[in-house]
Amino acid sequence: MEEPTSIPDDLRRFIWHSIPSVPYLEALLLLRERNTHAWTGAELAQRLYLDERRAQRLLDQLKAAGIAQAQDGARFRYAPTTPRLADMLDRLAEVYARHLVDVSTLIHLKTNKKAQLFADAFLWRKEP
Repeated sequence: MEEPTSIPDDLRRFIWHSIPSVPYLEALLLLRERNTHAWTGAELAQRLYLDERRAQRLLDQLKAAGIAQAQDGARFRYAPTTPRLADMLDRLAEVYARHLVDVSTLIHLKTNKKAQLFADAFLWRKEP
């Protein structure tokens, strides 16, 4: 699988280092789109067709990444910690809207590469 070229280099690096999965990206974009709403894990799960525990983990990850902020304990709202991060997320949303397959492919390439590295660790090797 070849890396998509329709994504600007700085955004490609951001995706590679900061976006662990497509569900993470979808959660991020949903919070961004409805940025005045404070989401619960149950609401996010229903909207993204995930189980509630997975949705809650995504919200926790978004908070840890400085993308979401906790409110009233179990609710999370879109609140990037810096203007630079907010700008990068705006650009990511624009590129994803135009190049959904390319962005998804880049995320899957990263996931597949990690899985391959793990599998390769168990290969039998002849001793020299």
